[in-house]
Amino acid sequence: MPLDRLLRHLIAWQSADGPPVPDRELTIEQARERYRANAAHQQRDKDASGPAVTSADRLIEGPDGAALGIRVYTPEPSGQRVVTFLHGGGWVLGDLDSHDRVCRAMAASLGAVVVAVDYRRAPEFPYPAPLHDAVTAARWTARSFPGRAHVIAGDSAGASLSLGVVLQAHDVRFAAQLLVYPPVDPSLMMASAGEHSKGCLLSVEDMVWNYAQYVPDPRRRSDPAVDLLRADFRNLPPTVVATAEYDPLHDEGVELVARMRAAGVAVRHVPGEGLVHGYFLMQGVVPAATACARRVIGELDTLLDSLDEEAGAGPPRGSRGER
Repeated sequence: MPLDRLLRHLIAWQSADGPPVPDRELTIEQARERYRANAAHQQRDKDASGPAVTSADRLIEGPDGAALGIRVYTPEPSGQRVVTFLHGGGWVLGDLDSHDRVCRAMAASLGAVVVAVDYRRAPEFPYPAPLHDAVTAARWTARSFPGRAHVIAGDSAGASLSLGVVLQAHDVRFAAQLLVYPPVDPSLMMASAGEHSKGCLLSVEDMVWNYAQYVPDPRRRSDPAVDLLRADFRNLPPTVVATAEYDPLHDEGVELVARMRAAGVAVRHVPGEGLVHGYFLMQGVVPAATACARRVIGELDTLLDSLDEEAGAGPPRGSRGER
């Protein structure tokens, strides 16, 4: 379908004086500051409707003994679900504040405690440091909220990290995972050949730069935790994958869905028709993005409900240790 009308106008407005300067032409701090500013603009009018959600920042012990920041969101009322959430931003940008609205909405919609992770970012801390932080945080969540249905979730780079956590943390049992427009092919061959290779707000050139920051050693980009299409998907937990139609990563997301299904994973795919990479952060600003994000969370909610109904029929699904 055509690009959403409001998104088309927003992109045209941003480009009125010429194309925006890409992140790769800014300093790292300039790029991070612009990302923060855009996120703050999108969150300035927070929707106060729905269940109240409180948040608390705290520090836990990281994988190397240093402090690792998290933010714990607790809805009222809170059910028997907990989410470990990993933010997007190309492994370079983004933080707890940029995704605050996303986490609050998720906590309220699912009735779940959400643990957002302030993992170390590239290029100061390249792969595997962000992944190690993510694994550590997921283990903390599992220990701190025993007995709850544990979901691992993330958008963009955070989705890549989320899948990497499930593939590596065999000692943690996940009820489900949510992957929102995940980057899974560091070769970018599908992205380059795709219909929307130039992208809208994200281009293949942007992704080349992001991967160069995250995994500067090209030899390590073949690791299954980076080149995720090469991973072994057997015995993964039920999964919701969301893609965006006007996204250079669209085709690899669709391929991920196909390969998971071929491996026997229960996958629900939510196509973001008419939307762009990053739409999950546009909730409350772009109506089509808000509607699609609600569908994504609704699919996860339905999936978790179905697992609750099956709980009496046998052991929980989704443990990598079941191999």
